[in-house]
Amino acid sequence: MDTLEDFEAYDHLFEPHLSALGWHVEVVSWRAKNVDWDKYDTVIIRTPWDYQEDAEAFLQVLETIEQSTAHLENSLAIVRWNIDKIYLKELAERGVNIVPTLWRDSLQANEEITEDDLHQYFSDFSQPQIVLKPRISANADNTFWLTKANAKQSLAAINRAFRGRDFMIQPFMEAILAEGEYSLFYFNGEYSHAILKTPQPDDFRVQEEHGGRLTTIEPEPALVEHAAQCLKAISQLFTMPLYARVDFVRDQTGFALMEAELIEPSLYFNMDEQSPLRFAQAFVKRMNHLAL
Repeated sequence: MDTLEDFEAYDHLFEPHLSALGWHVEVVSWRAKNVDWDKYDTVIIRTPWDYQEDAEAFLQVLETIEQSTAHLENSLAIVRWNIDKIYLKELAERGVNIVPTLWRDSLQANEEITEDDLHQYFSDFSQPQIVLKPRISANADNTFWLTKANAKQSLAAINRAFRGRDFMIQPFMEAILAEGEYSLFYFNGEYSHAILKTPQPDDFRVQEEHGGRLTTIEPEPALVEHAAQCLKAISQLFTMPLYARVDFVRDQTGFALMEAELIEPSLYFNMDEQSPLRFAQAFVKRMNHLAL
């Protein structure tokens, strides 16, 4: 993106390793005009954390890259699939345990979510708290954490947020507050490292930009098993992506997938000293394979 001034990004940590392996790195904003993508061997999508503001334009840029001589990672096909969170439904159909979800299309011109609709959402999950968020989103933008007590006062903002925007409803997962959200990182399908993200008091957002705290962890076997199942399902649909981050929360059955981040996830290279080297090596191995 044009500026990362308000974000925490760690991709600079793998650049020295790529340089040592013979690769020169340039950072280009996806919003930059008249870029000659043919001058690059490979383009890696990393931190376009404003793409949700104009997803169509973002995809058009990726189409231009794929039509050039440059190789795009992760691929346009993966991005198209992953950009709308309804991909979770397909993973669930392949046996991945996801957070229970209701899927809704965008509100039309004269359509509104009513107080009765919100009551029905609570009833559908038999939960006192729910979350509404866009199906295309990042950084917890336009995400609403509702209780039965505060739902009505958020109604106007919800209707503004979802006018022309498909959305989803989920039960609020209490384990996010009690324990946190787990992220496991895979390069070329190989496990690299894992962290636990916990929100600050009175918040549910685990991103650093919202005050979330990060801890490096050794994931328990059940969590690794869930993550491996998710990666297997993805690999049945596409060639294994260069990078993947899978986010889980503990539920009553073990762990439930929150998201499979395949477009622009922070890979938190700062949390594992060897992870930047692993990423660089995975990239070079992948490029060498493509060259064969």
